[in-house]
Amino acid sequence: MRALRITLCVCILVVLGLGGNVHVRAESGPLMQIEVNTDTHRLTVYRDGIAIKQYPVALGRPDSPTPIGNWKLINKYKNWGGGFGTRWLGLNVPWGIYGIHGTNRPHSIGWSASAGCIRMRNRDVEELYEMIRVGTPVRIVGDPLQYMRRLKDGDIGTDVWLVQDRLLRLGFYRGPCNGRFSLSTQAALKAFERSQHLPVDGVVSVRDYHALGLIE
Repeated sequence: MRALRITLCVCILVVLGLGGNVHVRAESGPLMQIEVNTDTHRLTVYRDGIAIKQYPVALGRPDSPTPIGNWKLINKYKNWGGGFGTRWLGLNVPWGIYGIHGTNRPHSIGWSASAGCIRMRNRDVEELYEMIRVGTPVRIVGDPLQYMRRLKDGDIGTDVWLVQDRLLRLGFYRGPCNGRFSLSTQAALKAFERSQHLPVDGVVSVRDYHALGLIE
């Protein structure tokens, strides 16, 4: 099962790249990249392929996981307000507003405690903010099915995208693979469940993950 999930993760990183491997370099400046590892709760900054800084982070809770994939930084703000700490660096995730930001809950760092964003200590995100500019690629790696969520209408995430993509490939879904579990996704899932003689409830459970070939 682990091998299958690793393969799925690689496919997601390729397909959900929204432009693939984006490289950002000033005319005479270094190539900067960010990688977030959801297994280790670590954010690493690379300059010309060499790791130069690493920070502990808090990531999404099991019910709101951090989006796996290749993204890029689309905006930067100081003092965004609320619980977002002193800095905000936004990502181009299509199914919601996600970013790297500070926090007023530093005790949460190192845990899966956010609504999907990447939390950093304020002093760390302030340092990162000065190193990174808009357009920088951000690679988030990990197991997209780690939590095996029961997916239903209204849910969002990389796991939803996986289900949509598989239903599309099997000919049951004709909508966009956008990571949003809508009524059209539910209808496609029900048609698939019916074809597999599964209970038809339009909710992705372990049996659906198995039948779709997403887990072994």
